[in-house]
Amino acid sequence: MQRLVCASANPAKVAEIQEILRGAVDLLPRPADVPDVVEDADTLVGNARLKAMAIASATGLPAIADDTGLEVDALDGAPGVHSARYAGEHRSDVDNRSALLEALDGVVDRGARFRTVVVVSWPDGRELVAEGRCDGVITEAERGSSGFGYDRIFQPCDGDGRTFAEMSGDDKHAISHRGRAFRAVLEMLLT
Repeated sequence: MQRLVCASANPAKVAEIQEILRGAVDLLPRPADVPDVVEDADTLVGNARLKAMAIASATGLPAIADDTGLEVDALDGAPGVHSARYAGEHRSDVDNRSALLEALDGVVDRGARFRTVVVVSWPDGRELVAEGRCDGVITEAERGSSGFGYDRIFQPCDGDGRTFAEMSGDDKHAISHRGRAFRAVLEMLLT
């Protein structure tokens, strides 16, 4: 079984990754003594690569990292790579959702997509890269209570009208950007 160190320190994201991978890899937690990685790349793949390479280098083991962006059509693709910091540095998910809803106040075209890039990096420089995408719309108000980030205001086109935050984990992972990206990289790892 492939052993990978998870680069994320976000407990909600780690839980989702574990649910998606369902024990197909031995996912080790990020060591507490490894400092945060500065995500200053201008692309999702760049940020995922920075994190995976840093954790692989620090641990001597292969590492898996992802970066996700929410791209809103009416905002010319923003917040994109800056999704986690849309309302400013060190702001909460609530702040980010509120800022996005405010920016879209009165906007009719609320089309959007989530994109996730996953990178697996080995200490010797080898890597795998996979991407997942989920198209949808930004709702006018928050709905649901599960998930994290923008889940309460994102309604996927492939779903049944619920936001990600109104879905069970299994329902969400079956159609989500993160589910698609991690299943794609898992397929590469297992072949």
